[in-house]
Amino acid sequence: MMATMPVTSAGQDVAGRLLSDGYVVVTGMMTPDGVRDAQADLGRLLDVTRTGRNSFEGFATQRIYALFAKTRVFDAAATHPLLLGVLDQVLGHYQLSAPVGICIGADEKAQVLHRDDAIYPVPEPHPPLVVNTMWPLDEFTAQNGATRFIPGSHRWEPGRRPGPGDPVETAVMSPGSALFYLGSLWHGGGANHTSRPRLGVILEYAAGWLRPQENHCLAVPRDVVRDLPERLQELLGYNIYPPFVGYVDGSHPRRVLSADS
Repeated sequence: MMATMPVTSAGQDVAGRLLSDGYVVVTGMMTPDGVRDAQADLGRLLDVTRTGRNSFEGFATQRIYALFAKTRVFDAAATHPLLLGVLDQVLGHYQLSAPVGICIGADEKAQVLHRDDAIYPVPEPHPPLVVNTMWPLDEFTAQNGATRFIPGSHRWEPGRRPGPGDPVETAVMSPGSALFYLGSLWHGGGANHTSRPRLGVILEYAAGWLRPQENHCLAVPRDVVRDLPERLQELLGYNIYPPFVGYVDGSHPRRVLSADS
């Protein structure tokens, strides 16, 4: 049975389970109204979103990149107090890396299992670099492409890869929940054996000293960023990694952002 905790849990407790098991599902992260609003607005975006260009993206899968340039329905989720509390414990200083809506289409094949932190050339073993969260907007089932993962694989020795005998679990969960998992956990999108698409949103966070996967300072127009909450501005790159990594002309980037308005 998957490790599940309620949204009323303390951030340090959720972080402890995440570090121990490599993943944890937290229920009650979004309200029913929030889920409906997100479904509707992402549906609007999916009408103009192409399918994937390769097998990793998924040839029958749509991906909404530059998420915070296109919708406001995940602003609150990205700065959810429990989520930030967990990130404080696990990453310390962090930023959004790859926020993306993912709609796995009917008859899509399973994505190859992978680790999200493998893109960074950092010798292993290393402290956590990436924490990912998957937010289902449809029921996630074993039949429609729910995220698959190998529990405990974040503790594998360097160089080990998934094999036929490794137990793969499926993140069966309902809208309103969120799956937290470490970037070192082997995982991948599942195959969709149904006739209906499966919609979810990934909010991925990386350590503040790393380069994020998506360049938010170009992806999200400045006139959009200026109207966002300060914490979300920081998570989108308008921040520094102490003591001063990321400054702009000797100033904090958020000051430059406000001065341009």
